[in-house]
Amino acid sequence: MILDSVGVGAMPDAADFGDQGSDTLGHLAASRLLNLPNMSRLGLGNIRPLQDIPPVDRPIGFFGKAALASRGKDTTSGHWEMMGIILDHPFPTYPDGFPDEIVSAFEKAIGRKVIGNYPASGTEIVQDLGEEHIRTGSPILYTSADSVFQLAAHIDVIPLAELYRFCQLARDLLQGEHQVGRVIARPFRGRPSHFERTTDRKDFAIPPPSPTVLDALDQAEIPVIAIGKIGSIYCQRGITTELESRDNRHTFSQTMQVVEELDEGLVFANFIDFDMLYGHRNDPAGYADALEEFDRMLERLLERLRQDDLLILASDHGCDPTTPSTDHSREYALLLCCSPACQPGHSLGTRESL
Repeated sequence: MILDSVGVGAMPDAADFGDQGSDTLGHLAASRLLNLPNMSRLGLGNIRPLQDIPPVDRPIGFFGKAALASRGKDTTSGHWEMMGIILDHPFPTYPDGFPDEIVSAFEKAIGRKVIGNYPASGTEIVQDLGEEHIRTGSPILYTSADSVFQLAAHIDVIPLAELYRFCQLARDLLQGEHQVGRVIARPFRGRPSHFERTTDRKDFAIPPPSPTVLDALDQAEIPVIAIGKIGSIYCQRGITTELESRDNRHTFSQTMQVVEELDEGLVFANFIDFDMLYGHRNDPAGYADALEEFDRMLERLLERLRQDDLLILASDHGCDPTTPSTDHSREYALLLCCSPACQPGHSLGTRESL
């Protein structure tokens, strides 16, 4: 279960990424009292000092943190590393927007001009440029500190299938030095000053460059159930069944249903709300509420674990909502594990990679 962006403190090289002092979980705990009894039982407060989340004497799980060995702080780098791929070079990013040759080629491919083309929060750029988009029919292009080419469009101006087609054209175009980690369709609805994104986001990723743990499981005929955006991150490779998800609550519901029905295999779920709704929007109150909601749901799964089950809670990077930046942060990843078959309470220390 990936708690997307729940970092546990800046890595030693965070300054290289402009993220010195970032501490997603630590700053959230300092901002208000966090009521996380189930993750605390697993050993959350044993990982490192956290305000009002003390270490427990007898954790029911294993606790630690993981460095990112890849040179990045993005979704693709983090998730690929979990499954065995460490990247020597980060995916390209575009702090000044995409170069003219890319934009011109893309506009020619879709037969329209684009507007935007700068790093921005997705919700903010839609409010800023949504009215112009409706008037001109030009899709909104934007990026972030992450390696993403994002295309936003009103569903009544550019139908969903057409937006997906535009994104596939962009994916085909962005090769070589411009091979971004993901192209993302960002449909929205509503009227000026009241625009809202729909749940029809779609990611167009690149396939992993070498075999992953998922491929090994597939070859061994062990089921892999991907929930949320997991399938798209690996281009569906090594995935037996892919389940879409609307939000954290739906992701957890899907996870519980699969756990009840599956005899053996890997259930791989991404809880995206922490990152998408609260980290990128600099909303510490919402982020804290989401963590508490997740913790309440977690109790059901802890009660359900069978003797030979293994639960792993991890994160892929940080996204500190208390800093001026709205982008991901270069932080250690959270790591909490639990299995009834193992004697609990041990520290996993600081792992060298995800």
